[in-house]
Amino acid sequence: MSRISSEPTVHETSRREKPATRPQLDTRERTRLERAVNVPRARFLLGIPVVVVLMVWSFVGAEFDFAKLGEGTTNMGDFLLRLFPPTWDKLPTIVEQLIETLQMAIVGTALGAVLSLVVAFGAASNIAPRWLYYPTRWVMNIIRSLPDLVFALMFVSAVGLGPFAGILAMTVGSVGSIGKTFAEAMEAVDAGPVTAVQAVGASRRQVVQYGVLPQAGPLLVSYTLLLFEGNVRGATILGMVGAGGIGLELTTAMKMYDYGHLSAIVLCIIVLVTVIDQASAVIRRKIT
Repeated sequence: MSRISSEPTVHETSRREKPATRPQLDTRERTRLERAVNVPRARFLLGIPVVVVLMVWSFVGAEFDFAKLGEGTTNMGDFLLRLFPPTWDKLPTIVEQLIETLQMAIVGTALGAVLSLVVAFGAASNIAPRWLYYPTRWVMNIIRSLPDLVFALMFVSAVGLGPFAGILAMTVGSVGSIGKTFAEAMEAVDAGPVTAVQAVGASRRQVVQYGVLPQAGPLLVSYTLLLFEGNVRGATILGMVGAGGIGLELTTAMKMYDYGHLSAIVLCIIVLVTVIDQASAVIRRKIT
């Protein structure tokens, strides 16, 4: 008579380990989760013709013409062919101007980030009082509505030609764009730690220091790196109005129809921006 093993088989063991019932969600929680993925069909269908009309109106008003673009591809091809081969006889000048551009971006980013952070404290609705919140937002809107070239021209007339005017233009221009982003990052923090700090009688400064900044810190650093990348590219534009950087050399090459020199400048700018972008990506991965 064969002996029957009392040990459970592998199939029986796996069947016992499986839960008997699936976890049940609360009705309100299930409704909330379903609402997040449901598409509001009526509003979506009504919005389609509005978007179509808006796009057609914009294309017509902006005189966007695919036929004209197709006809101009030949001219664009001729322009690109003139850029090659690049000439490197003025490489020392290009490197010198690129270093100046990088220095402008570093100083402008540092000053702009600090000033934007100070202004953001007054533009965050969960930190600033009402009497400070609205005026700060209005000032930021005014600054953001003006191009950086306007600030560059203003500072060139004030302090003269050179990188100093470009740095001042970057610093002021940063307040309108990154200052708003900083404020929104502070407004998006979890209210739990902020409420806990307030519950123990912390002052407004302590609430910001221990409840807001630790949560918003990674985003603030990421936005500062983004500001730095934008300032490197922006410095090439500011130089066109005499605010220092590689932009002046770029403008001169364009006016002189020196396509080989122009191509060398563009290639060097691409290399610089690519290196900065890769370095910024590494830093972002470290802090997130």
